[in-house]
Amino acid sequence: MGSVLTLLVALPLIPWRVRRIKLCNFYGHTVGRAVMWCAGATPVVRHPERLAGSMPAIYVANHTSTLDAFVSIWLCPYGGCGVFKKEIANIPFFGQLLRLSGHLMLDRQNKQKAVEALTDVAALVKRERLGIWIMPEGTRSKDGRLLRFKTGFVHLAIATGLPVVPVVLHGAHRLWPLGFPLFAPGPLEVDVLEPIDTTGWSEATSAEHAEAVRARLDAALRPDQRALPLPEAVAA
Repeated sequence: MGSVLTLLVALPLIPWRVRRIKLCNFYGHTVGRAVMWCAGATPVVRHPERLAGSMPAIYVANHTSTLDAFVSIWLCPYGGCGVFKKEIANIPFFGQLLRLSGHLMLDRQNKQKAVEALTDVAALVKRERLGIWIMPEGTRSKDGRLLRFKTGFVHLAIATGLPVVPVVLHGAHRLWPLGFPLFAPGPLEVDVLEPIDTTGWSEATSAEHAEAVRARLDAALRPDQRALPLPEAVAA
């Protein structure tokens, strides 16, 4: 706790956003792992070399639990910038650290501001060769199953030219269930999939690219977390 408070005091004194991001990467690896230990989560990461080996990249993960945020700061390579919804800033200490560190907070209620924020972070990422960690469902899945992807990460990939690395989280929703303050100790398995080249992507087909990445991540999930088929349209 003392080191976290020290960081909260020190961050506002560092004027360079990139240095703040990298400093919090260092602390994030420690804090994220500590929270998982407190939650009783036993992490098993397959192909962790693909994280740092693909850096800089856009890391795309599924989202089923508050625990995901701590997994992301633990796994995010040094020089990685997180993209979080604005509500995360309300989490004591953790939210304040993210805001002060220079990571991106998106206001999902204001589309124009969200677009402007993504444009700004794309320029920063391209200039400083940072990575991005993002959860494109935009909200936690209540039953652990994969939801539809928003296309923000596709626009970032096109703007930066970075590859996309799918990161599959298995069972986080059972360790820290949505709406429950208590933990359920157990294994937390993570699969880091092979990077996806984005050099041929275009804005005109952004929805197709988002769905292709989602399909690859979905195929790697266990059956009980895979997306349910969309209901067929009712004929008029």
